[in-house]
Formats: sequence, structure tokens, C-alpha cells
Amino acid sequence: MNNYETILIINPNLSSKVGEFQKKFEKLLSDNSFEVKKVEDIGRRQLAYSINNHHKGHYLLYRMQGNPQNIAEIETKIKYDEAIIRHLILAVKDLSGEDSVLLTEALENKNKRAEIVDEAPKKEVKKEESKAESKEEAPVEDSNEEEVS
Repeated sequence: MNNYETILIINPNLSSKVGEFQKKFEKLLSDNSFEVKKVEDIGRRQLAYSINNHHKGHYLLYRMQGNPQNIAEIETKIKYDEAIIRHLILAVKDLSGEDSVLLTEALENKNKRAEIVDEAPKKEVKKEESKAESKEEAPVEDSNEEEVS
């Protein structure tokens, strides 16, 4: 049994149906005597270049073990699945239990966005406070001067 990593980029319009797609793909793997060790749903990401007029894609990473003779069958099924816009199957020496770099990066970006959203109201409050302070410090006009008409 060899170790493999498979990354799939799924049509972004099907992001809501990723669960169904995962079940279908895992059934394909089990039918071909592959054992899934880990699945990472990396989520929707910007593509480096447009693929079939798609600028984003939903990424899935599978770590699995199986017979190398069955890879051709899996490749054929993937190639003709319209939901998959790109795929890559790599043979690896070891299936590490660590999260992939893509998943780690996606989580970091999500946390940064959450921090930015949390900080945004604070900045608005600070701006309002500084406006209130500047109004208090504004020079008062002399009311003894007459207007010229």
C-alpha cells in the first residue's frame, strides 16, 4: 500500500454541496480499495489564474493509502467529473498528521479578517471621540462683531 495526497479544486458554484461531493469522492476511493486517512476542507480560495472562467475554487485535500494499480481508475473518474476543475495526485513517503500549509494559511487569514472586523468599530469610536474633542477646542467666534451687508 502506497501513500498519496490528492488535492481537488472544485467548481466554486458547488461550494454549498461540498459535503455531498466529499461523500461521492470517498465512495470512489473506497470502491478502488483506498483508505482515507485525513480530509482537509480548505475552503474557497482565489485562483492564481482563471480556469474555465472561474476565478475562485473550493479546495479539498485528501491523504490516503491504496494500491498504485488503482490510481489510473481514480484519475479517469476525476478527469470526467465536471465538478472538479483541477486535481493533482501525488505519491508521498509519509502521511503526516499535521495540517497542510494551505489549511494553516487559510485559518490564519480567517483569523486576521476577524481581527480587522473587530478593530473596525473601535477605530470609528476613536474618530468620533477625536471629532468631539476638536469641536470643544475650536475657537469661539466673537459675538460683538457686526455683520457687513
